[in-house]
Amino acid sequence: MTLIKVRPQADLFLDARGRQVMLRGVNLGGDSKTPYPDGGTQFPSDFSDHRQVSFIGRPFPLEDAEEHLARLAGWGFNVVRLLTTWEAVEHAGPGLYDEAYLDYFAEVCRRCGAHGLHVFVDFHQDVWSRMSGGDGAPGWTFEAVGLDFTRFPAAGAAHVMQAKFDYADPSDRQAAYPQMSWGSNYRLPANGIMWTLFWGGRTFTPDFRVDGANVQDFLQGRYLGAIDAVARRLKALPNVLGFDTLNEPGLGWLGQGLSYRHLAPTAQDPTPPRVGPALSPLDSLAVARGIATTVPLLARNANTGAAEPSGETTVNPDGVSIWTRGAECPFERHGIYRVEGGRPVAAAEDVFRRHAGRALDIPNDAFGPLFRKVAETTRRHEPDWAVFAELDPFGTAFGRTFPDDMPERSVNASHWYDVAILFQKTVDPDPTPTPSETLAAPDRRQDRYLRQLSHYATLSRRIVGGAPTLIGEFGIPFDLDEGEAYAHWASGRRDRAIWSPHVRALSAMYDALDALLLHATQWNYTASNRNSLRVGDGWNQEDLSIFSADQRDAPEDRDSGGRAVEGFCRPFARAVQGRIGGMGFQREQRAFHLRFDADPTIDAPTEIYAPRVQYPAGFDVLAKGARVRLESQPTGQRLLVHALEPGCVDLMLKPSSRP
Repeated sequence: MTLIKVRPQADLFLDARGRQVMLRGVNLGGDSKTPYPDGGTQFPSDFSDHRQVSFIGRPFPLEDAEEHLARLAGWGFNVVRLLTTWEAVEHAGPGLYDEAYLDYFAEVCRRCGAHGLHVFVDFHQDVWSRMSGGDGAPGWTFEAVGLDFTRFPAAGAAHVMQAKFDYADPSDRQAAYPQMSWGSNYRLPANGIMWTLFWGGRTFTPDFRVDGANVQDFLQGRYLGAIDAVARRLKALPNVLGFDTLNEPGLGWLGQGLSYRHLAPTAQDPTPPRVGPALSPLDSLAVARGIATTVPLLARNANTGAAEPSGETTVNPDGVSIWTRGAECPFERHGIYRVEGGRPVAAAEDVFRRHAGRALDIPNDAFGPLFRKVAETTRRHEPDWAVFAELDPFGTAFGRTFPDDMPERSVNASHWYDVAILFQKTVDPDPTPTPSETLAAPDRRQDRYLRQLSHYATLSRRIVGGAPTLIGEFGIPFDLDEGEAYAHWASGRRDRAIWSPHVRALSAMYDALDALLLHATQWNYTASNRNSLRVGDGWNQEDLSIFSADQRDAPEDRDSGGRAVEGFCRPFARAVQGRIGGMGFQREQRAFHLRFDADPTIDAPTEIYAPRVQYPAGFDVLAKGARVRLESQPTGQRLLVHALEPGCVDLMLKPSSRP
């Protein structure tokens, strides 16, 4: 299949023919955070092999590419957010790129294009690295700054599944590693140190040098070098749209008072606190230094879902230092704190909040320079590539805006989730409204989704010159209610009702995206996913994949393996011969509506995806307004609409009334 190039222009995506394009797709894939084949968190590991691992086979072995990519194309997706990690590219050491992996990754991109799928590359990370409870950066980044990641669990410096989980215990859920607890690492010492050095090494530790460069320049330079290595391989591929800047970046201690403990939203920090120990930057530095530190402990309120103080805990009671032998804490060396009588003392309370006589401006001082460097790095190879820009997700949701000086052809690639579903793993947890806004009533749910997603669209409009909004991640867990759907499946049930909560939630999300005409890539498609509360997507017990081999009971059916397919496989306008005025799908009636201003000077028709899963017996079309010629392509699940004159066109697709 020959793809027409697509590029952002102001707040739209346009193809080379001039059509307005709607991008709807999926993240590929959730297990790409871990090495292949047995690097998933369902396997124990001490990470001692971190320089020898391979990611070839993520998101799937090449021999399986046809099956998976054909399925995605058949479900109507026209874009994938293709995951890689800094570790996948440069795990062996600084400047040592995995050339075989780069060949493999480029081939996956090429095969995506052959199936009609555009690609934007996501350099993924969560809580910095696998060794600190997530994924992303290579293990040697810790070594470069003088940290010993093997001591993180003993010191309480990171919450790591491989250290907390008892793999000999047959229980899938274990109290030592609560579900969705990996995010607490952002508030723990290992992440605090790495992110603060990544964003502010020149500001806070100007004399801390690695390989002759300031630590910030070293870390960012190596990260950008990995991006450059991938960009070189992809420059000839027309289906590549561009590069994400950095998935869900942490901030470290930027903007925090040195002694500040975040126990509740405040004017200084309106973001909700996380479950776990509430450490200030000073507490974290003490813990890293090997000083036992007692701090408030936050637990999740079962009724509201909010993290609230619940007693105290002592972090690092055994006094384990995470600095390597001979390494010195760079923050102590730069006079930010000192140790007196075995306790840390703040010497510069506002060091992470103010610099050179002014308040630290996180968007402009931290994110802006990196965004421009990503643009410069990637556009050396393809000047037209877009920059899919991400801020920290909690900051974005609670008022953070994009930098003033954004690169041209930027895309707002923010993430959005229904946190009630994500953390409580049920669709209707409580009929009583709560501060976490549960899904008690469909109309309230829809209003809330529209309000929240409108916020992201507003952020895009504030970018000079405008920018499209592509929600880079959204989705739901499929192990709702302790995997109730999986139990039904295992018992032999194959009726659609077992996925009804999932379909209901996904439909509401897509309804809001349609109403606001937002682009989106759902999280996620994991080829190795299993119906197991322990395994899921193969990373920290998350299970948000729309596909599982355990659902693949009819190999001849391309939809086989899909979960809640009716919730995400739905009609939409892939490309429009003019400009879209409105779009929506009523799932119960299976009625799709599209309104657009037709421009017959554009030499390509409007293309509507009309999936068989919604229209198994075909569809009828009602067209009003400017004259059009309709061309149905049932095998491709497409309706082509050729504009014969300018003007407004109203289209309605409904299930066929013919016998």
